[in-house]
Amino acid sequence: MPSDLLPTQQHNYADLPLLSPRALHDRRERVFLVLAGLFLGTLAMLNILGVTRFLNLAFFIEGSSAWKYKVAIAVGVLPYPLTFLCTDFISELFGRRRANFVVFVGLLINLWVVLVLWAGGAWPGFEPADHVGEGVFFDVRRLAFGAVAASMIAYLFAQFVDVQLFHFWKSLTKNKHLWLRNNGSTLVSQMVDTASVILITHFYAHALPIDDSVALAPQLLAFIATGYVFKMIVALLDTIPFYIGAYWLSRYLRLAPPAHAPAPPATAAVEAGVG
Repeated sequence: MPSDLLPTQQHNYADLPLLSPRALHDRRERVFLVLAGLFLGTLAMLNILGVTRFLNLAFFIEGSSAWKYKVAIAVGVLPYPLTFLCTDFISELFGRRRANFVVFVGLLINLWVVLVLWAGGAWPGFEPADHVGEGVFFDVRRLAFGAVAASMIAYLFAQFVDVQLFHFWKSLTKNKHLWLRNNGSTLVSQMVDTASVILITHFYAHALPIDDSVALAPQLLAFIATGYVFKMIVALLDTIPFYIGAYWLSRYLRLAPPAHAPAPPATAAVEAGVG
């Protein structure tokens, strides 16, 4: 890479040596690759797992005569909060443009997964003629097709909301209160995501374990509330690794500390290794 494309500015920590432009560039690109890889890999996995199974969070009160609604989360929800932690790290360390770009690439990953699932089902296999469309792959394919529309719409909406709110809180607090921009952006965006996924999955994909003998609206609200509470708890817990990671990575990448006064846009871009 030409030397004029390498980052030339770094924050001066009294207890850390300055790095060469090449070492600085390598560190920043590797960290970005790990964060983006975790984000995109988790996203691809979610499209496969999706709503293939719902986990019962109220198994200990199953059978209670007072219990009417399922308290359940889709298995795909389990690793989903990691995607918000990754975009928060990318937003904090590399800026809004890179965070938005990773979100856009996530959309392409969604489309790629759908294409592979479609091709895998359309291509003739070795099943007997009367068993075409049966088997594990086609079960996963049907559920993934049903859920992927919901996940794509909700994902795009929620992730862009997360990135925009993160920078809104960052600007409003003048780089102070790291916990606020981490939790404030994530909690709002995950409410958007949870409600969108549940409503679209039911009305478009018809993939929720709905009990027809019970009113629909309370069941949907129970699914939304359960999914959101789970994500909220995880989001609040990830404040600790976000704080530790943001401060440690800022030092490792020789970026200004999270609470440091914001730099001018051009300087911030250079310091992030994108200028």
